[in-house]
Parts: sequence; structure tokens; C-alpha cells
Amino acid sequence: MIAIVNSHYFKFEEDFVEENIRCIPMIVRMKLDICGIKMKLAEWSKLNTNERKNLADFPCETHQHIQVYKRYLEGLIWNYTKQKASILQSNDHFEWRILDHIPHILQEKLNQIQRGLSLQQWRNLSTLQRFALIKLSRPGHENANFPKAMQEFGLLDSCVLQ
Repeated sequence: MIAIVNSHYFKFEEDFVEENIRCIPMIVRMKLDICGIKMKLAEWSKLNTNERKNLADFPCETHQHIQVYKRYLEGLIWNYTKQKASILQSNDHFEWRILDHIPHILQEKLNQIQRGLSLQQWRNLSTLQRFALIKLSRPGHENANFPKAMQEFGLLDSCVLQ
């Protein structure tokens, strides 16, 4: 079972979360990864605000929750696009679950900004915070939010210069 906060938006997401949640927030991105569905922004933009909030609020922790969430999501995508939901092809999206070391992709990102993170700091983060840092470390992701997330999580001031 994965313990996650069901409807938590980060401060660094506030510019697009506003009233209609125009971009996919981290809480939903994590749930998409958990249930193995890739949602495109074009699909997300077709959803109404209540459906977007539901995807943020609905639980996705137990096997049963995950199956219900996945069916709900697949139904939404079908209803709006008349196409099946895309399945995530990669299995490397669970690095945020690693607690015995700092995942390589995050370590590389930290090296790029000449910062370090202790294993204890990594372990002390919530599941959703670890997920966000991994997601923001990936190539092609908007890099402006990585330092904002580090600061919001209390890591920018306390992380070690390398």
C-alpha cells in the first residue's frame, strides 16, 4: 500500500492549479503512474473542473482503489476522445519509492545545480514530494519548478553545495 495525500497541490503549482486546474498537478501525475495510464494534456484539457478535482481527490492507494481509479480514468478518456487510454510503456517511473539510496536521475539533477541531498533528507520527504522531485528531474520537464520544489520542501537552504 502506498500512503499519499489525496488532494495536495504544491505551492510551485499554484499558477496553473487556480480554479480550473489547467495543467495536470503532481498528485494526479503520481496517480497516473500508479495505475499505469499516460494522460495527454489534450485529454486533460477536455475534462471539466469537477472531473479534474476528482482525479486529484479520489484515493489511489490500495489495489482496489487503483483499479477503480484506472477504470474511471479510462472511462473519462473514452467519453471525451473515443479512444482507449494510453498505457505507460516505461517501468522506471517508480524511482520515487526507492528509500535505500537517492535515485540516479535526481542525483544527476542535483549535480547540475551543484547541490547535494542526504539520504535522510530524501527519506524524510513525503511520497508525493519524492515523486515530484523525480518527475521534475526528468529531461524535457520544465526545469524552473525544480528549485521551487526544493525550496518548498525545505531542501534548498539545507542541501549541501558540492
